[in-house]
Formats: sequence, structure tokens, C-alpha cells
Amino acid sequence: MIMLPEGFTAERHRRRTKISASAIFVCALALLTASCSRSTAGKTANGQARPAPVKVKVAPVERREQRRTVEAVGSLFAYDEVVVSSEVEGRVEEVMADVGDRIAKGQVLARIAPTELELTVEQQRAALQQARARLGLRDGEADAKDVRQSAEVKKAAADLADAEQRFRRAESLLETGVIARQVYDEAESRYKAAKAAYDLAVQQVENLRASMQQSQATLNLAAKKLRDAQVRAPFAGQIKTRLVTVGQYLKVQTPVMAIVNVDPLRVRLNVPEKMAPWVRVGREVKINLEAFPGRDFTGRISRINPAVDEKTRTFEIEALVSNPAGELKPGSFVKAAIPSDKVDPILTIPQSAALYLFGAYKVFVVQGHTLKEREVRLGDHFGDRLEVIEGLQPDEKVAVSEGGQVLKDGMEVEVAPFL
Repeated sequence: MIMLPEGFTAERHRRRTKISASAIFVCALALLTASCSRSTAGKTANGQARPAPVKVKVAPVERREQRRTVEAVGSLFAYDEVVVSSEVEGRVEEVMADVGDRIAKGQVLARIAPTELELTVEQQRAALQQARARLGLRDGEADAKDVRQSAEVKKAAADLADAEQRFRRAESLLETGVIARQVYDEAESRYKAAKAAYDLAVQQVENLRASMQQSQATLNLAAKKLRDAQVRAPFAGQIKTRLVTVGQYLKVQTPVMAIVNVDPLRVRLNVPEKMAPWVRVGREVKINLEAFPGRDFTGRISRINPAVDEKTRTFEIEALVSNPAGELKPGSFVKAAIPSDKVDPILTIPQSAALYLFGAYKVFVVQGHTLKEREVRLGDHFGDRLEVIEGLQPDEKVAVSEGGQVLKDGMEVEVAPFL
């Protein structure tokens, strides 16, 4: 049995015991909290060690005055291209050019056997000589200058003069009654017949002249066909396609070879309609091809289509590019840049600062020592910098990812300048 001190009741004992237990609990909780504080220092909420700040390079959003450049895509086309066809019938005797050969204007590409054509020329030449002989033309005389100088007309003129003289004499003798009326009538009839014969002779000579001209034209046509037996290049260029072989029989308009002129080349580009005010004839164009990385070719705009394509909302321009060495090939895909007179104030960032994530371009803006992800809208490309149309302000700075460095929203960083 426990003996309580005098004046110390059971109720007071219970109250003191309760207070003591509470004090012990508070002390224990304080010790536990201190211990936990020491154990979680340098850790995240999930108990992992907090990562050290990542060193990143930052670049300011720069404002600059930029000359606008029209960018377009298109293809190369030959300046001239033609399929040379046969203009006469015959068998191919010789082929004198093949694919890839450089040819000069007028160079013979193929020969057609000329035997039949040569015989036709001789036949027409003989017909012409016959017509000239009937006209009485001498060597060197191209045509009868005066039909009255031909033999037939001269004979008819002489007969007419004699008949006229006899008629005039008979007319005077009839008035004096020396001859009978019958003799006069006979003289008049002979005169009229001689006059008709003269007119007929003149007409025949005119017909002979026309026949001679026809024979001359036929001879010229036969001579042309003989020349056409040699198929020639209409302009200088290169053989694109060979379509015939020796021994093949050709008819008129049978394709023989395809020729292209590749110096200069035509560049046809599709330009957005909004850029129409910036494009003019004579403006310089710089083009590049995948076959020549890092190399630019220069041309000048020669033509501009006046209409806009309603489907693509673009219009076509054509530029001429010099190609003396034949390096560029028709049909190649090209990218082109056309400097303009338009100068705009723009904001730019390094190309490496923009990331394409989930269908949008994003950057990481440096706010103090933390990265904040932000979506931006980009414009043109200028060397190693990109135009920012929307999403950034001139006084802001963006993180630049280098060497595959992964940046995340909310990441703590240690800032280093971007050189």
C-alpha cells in the first residue's frame, strides 16, 4: 500500500502523472523531428538525393534588322528540247550520234539512203530543161523577159503582119472596085485567123513559162528532200535519246533523236502569293541541289507567271542559270533563295535553342536559375539562327542544348554565356 504525503490527494497525483507523460511525449516528438530533419537534408520529397544544378549555356533573344529572302522550291528544265524527226522516207544508212554526245547546230545525226531521191532530182531537172528549151532560153537565162521574143510568138507575129497587110490592100482595092467582094472577105478571114493564132501563141508561151516555174519548184522540192536525207541538229546541245538504228526504214515524221540544250538551264520555282511584291524580273536567284552540298548556283529571273494557282496559292517564276560545264541536269529538284528589298525588325535565337516536341517548337527560358518550357512560333531561317514570330520577348534568355544535353521544365541550372 502506497502512502501518500500529507495533503497530496489521489486526484492531484493523477493530474501530475498525466502532465509528466505529455511532457515526455513532446520531448520525444521534438527529438524525432530533429532526427528526421537531419536525415532528409539534401533529399527530395520522395527521399531521393536532390540533383545538383546543371550547367547550361544561355543566349539572349536578339533583335535585328533583317533583309527578307524569298525561299522557293522547283525543278530544272532544259532551255530547249526537241525530238528530231525524219522529213523523208527511206532506210537508215548511218547513225552518227548517240546518247550524251555534244552536238553543234546543223551537225548530221543520221543519213538516209539517198538513191531514190537523187533519181527524182535528175527527173525533175530534165523536165525543167525541156521547158526551157521550148521557151528558147539560153544558158544563164532564168526566164523569158518578153514573151514576144520567143520563136512561137515571133512566127505568129509574122503571120499576123502578113495577113494584116494583105487585108489592108484588099480593103483599098475593094473601094476602087478592082477586086471582088469575095477576095476581100477571104483576106479579112485570114487576118482574123492570124490574129487569133498570135494570141494563142502568146498564151502558149505564158503557159510554158508557168510550166517551167512549176518544174523549177518541183526540182527545188526534190533537192530539199535529198538534203533532208541527212537528219541535222536544229540547235547545239546534247543527245538525250536515240530512237533509230542502221537499217531501220523510216517514214515521214518518224522520231530519230531527242536533243536538249542545257546551257543555260531554266529553273521553274513556285513562290507563295504573299511574296509577289518582292519578286521582279532581273532579280538574282541562288539555287542549291542535293548533288552539290554547300555550293550555290546563281541565275536571274527571266519570266513571271501573271496568274496564281488557286489550289496551291503559288505562282510560277522562271530563272536562267548558266551551265557551261553541263554539271546541272534537267529534272533535278532545287531549293532557291531570292533576296528582296524588304527589311523587317525581327527577333532571333540560335537554332540549337529550339526543340521540336509533340508537334510544336519549344524553347527553355531561363528565369533566375530555373528553366521554364515555352511554346514558340518560328519564321524564316537565317544561317544558324531562327526567326521567332511569337512566344518570346527581346529581354529574355533561352537555354542552348549542346552535345545531346536533355533540358526539362523546372530544371535548376547554372548559367554560362553562349559564345
